[in-house]
Amino acid sequence: MNPVAFIETKRDGKENDLSDIRELVDLVTKGDVADYQVAAWLMAVYFNGLSGEECRIFTESLARSGKMVRFPENLSPVDKHSTGGVGDKTTLIVVPLAAACGVPVAKLSGRGLGFTGGTIDKLESIPGFRAHLDMRDFIAQVRSTGCAISGHSGDLAPAEAIFYELRDVTGTVPSIPLITSSIVSKKIAGGSSSFVFDVKCGSGAFMEDQRSALELAESLVDLSASMGRGSMALITDMSQPLGMWVGNAAEVAEAVDLLLGRGPDDLRELSLRLTASMVHLGRPSISLDKALSLAERSLDEGKGYRKFEEMVRSQGGELDRFQEKVSRREHLSRTVREIYAAESGVLTRCDARRVGDAVRLLGGGRLSKKDAVDHGVSCQILRKIGDAVSAGEPLARVYFSGEGVRWEEARAGLVRAFEVGEGAKPPKLLLGSVGPREGD
Repeated sequence: MNPVAFIETKRDGKENDLSDIRELVDLVTKGDVADYQVAAWLMAVYFNGLSGEECRIFTESLARSGKMVRFPENLSPVDKHSTGGVGDKTTLIVVPLAAACGVPVAKLSGRGLGFTGGTIDKLESIPGFRAHLDMRDFIAQVRSTGCAISGHSGDLAPAEAIFYELRDVTGTVPSIPLITSSIVSKKIAGGSSSFVFDVKCGSGAFMEDQRSALELAESLVDLSASMGRGSMALITDMSQPLGMWVGNAAEVAEAVDLLLGRGPDDLRELSLRLTASMVHLGRPSISLDKALSLAERSLDEGKGYRKFEEMVRSQGGELDRFQEKVSRREHLSRTVREIYAAESGVLTRCDARRVGDAVRLLGGGRLSKKDAVDHGVSCQILRKIGDAVSAGEPLARVYFSGEGVRWEEARAGLVRAFEVGEGAKPPKLLLGSVGPREGD
């Protein structure tokens, strides 16, 4: 491959030779091509896109750049992916709930990225929980327990991580084909047979408008189908945090509450919708409506909670110890502050991005890769969009360590996160869907 000619082809809006795309990924994996040349090609893709076939070959090459999880032929797990959000703890609910409905789930998750929380960070707030399984144990647990959640291994799709790092520093992250190939390549490497995508839309999401979210959802579903994987995507609101808690340990506690039959309505609705989609893909003979009824029944009968207990125990976690801490509120940091309404009226804004940023600033997320996460940092959302409020009433309650934190900066952001006006309706949670589409 001639790297300059390869770049020029995409610069001029033409399609790259498919064998050259494969060679590019191979060279990047080996470190045999200059970063500035890869960056130039990424910028050309940013402006000119990739054809469906280019995207498929690029994604396949990323997926095959390292090891791949291979499940036995008689086991066809489903995976679920969220494009990131604030207070989004649905993975903790839908993975065991779908498994309780008879659908095996193999979930590879990551840590927090930017202002969004990470499933692995959340689960590590459970004493003893082993968040990183080797692939043999991962496969064995999916077979024996019906589900497993593990951190991504660096051996899976290593080229994707290299391309992502270059995208991150060259301003080419917001490219639909590059986002799509990044997500699907890791899903393919993870070995699951079908995928459910939760594409977030709003201030606390990567895609802030519904049109972009729909474009990404369609791209994810089309690419998955072209690679022989059944999939569907839900487009869901992230204009305000999901549920009432943001922060690692607090979100686990809220997820457990919901599995026990408690918890906020929006979290319950989205968790059931996602679970129904997973059940339908894993067991196509069950319609979406029947899958939703099955998910509701399994949740209400406590089957999802029991499966969560089993999964946590299989991965070394001590859920009883965690629940004891929750009962004494020891899972929350000690310093407590509140954000108050400046006037009476109706809450018209609860900006998810600003809430996520505040939790991150206080130590609940990372400002750099080397930062440790304080699992007790959290923000309790006391009022949401459409709620009536009175002047001086607390809108949010914040928990943090009180040592070396940026409280004043976080407080200023939280004050701006909330707005009170004359009236507003609660935002619609489910904004649209794409699929299901079976793999070719």
